[in-house]
Amino acid sequence: MLLLLGCGVVANVALAKTKGFAGGFLMVNFGWGLAVFAGVIVAYASGAHLNPAVTLGLVANGATEFGQGVPVNALSVAAYIAAQLIGAFLGAVICWLGYKQHFDEEPEPANKLGVFSTGPAIRSYGWNLVTEIIGTFVLVFVVIGFGRNGDASGLAALGALPVALLVVGIGASLGGPTGYAINPARDLGPRIAHAVLPIKGKGSSDWSYSWVPVVGPIIGGVLAGLAAIPLLPLLG
Repeated sequence: MLLLLGCGVVANVALAKTKGFAGGFLMVNFGWGLAVFAGVIVAYASGAHLNPAVTLGLVANGATEFGQGVPVNALSVAAYIAAQLIGAFLGAVICWLGYKQHFDEEPEPANKLGVFSTGPAIRSYGWNLVTEIIGTFVLVFVVIGFGRNGDASGLAALGALPVALLVVGIGASLGGPTGYAINPARDLGPRIAHAVLPIKGKGSSDWSYSWVPVVGPIIGGVLAGLAAIPLLPLLG
């Protein structure tokens, strides 16, 4: 649900002859926020773990349970991350089906890739990495802060709306340089879908950049989980 609606709003803004064509970056921000809202709502049973960076950040923060009756261990972490990647891949595939004719009409390969995965406005791998670390740090640090007011085991316990608004805010404030992946599964799963789907005139999947939206969010999420241990009680 997250990637179907998230990729969907980018497709609506970026692809030729859509009703939302050229709707702007703020439309993308709100679309992604509402995609998170929908994803959190339907993924309640897992603790709404939609993002490996959040999962790993909560582990770094000392979580002992992901969702009700789901203990934190190597097997559960691996299962969650695998499921996140599979879900992201499937959401992107369904988005492509929904916009198939518009993908066929779109002349620019970069616009087609942009529906599936992020890319930098100015390509500089080191600085792009820094941007993704900062954005994901904000996401995970604030999510953990939300959890201090209740159950910290996952996003579902926080309510979907605060997390959705947080994602809108991160996109509007920090999304300009890289498109704010802030989620390794969100970028890698759809990028794989782009690579394997029979998309007319799709061009490259830009694998040379693909490590940035994976490594950056993981670093940012883990740093946020560790930093929240001393800082959140102090700030509170």
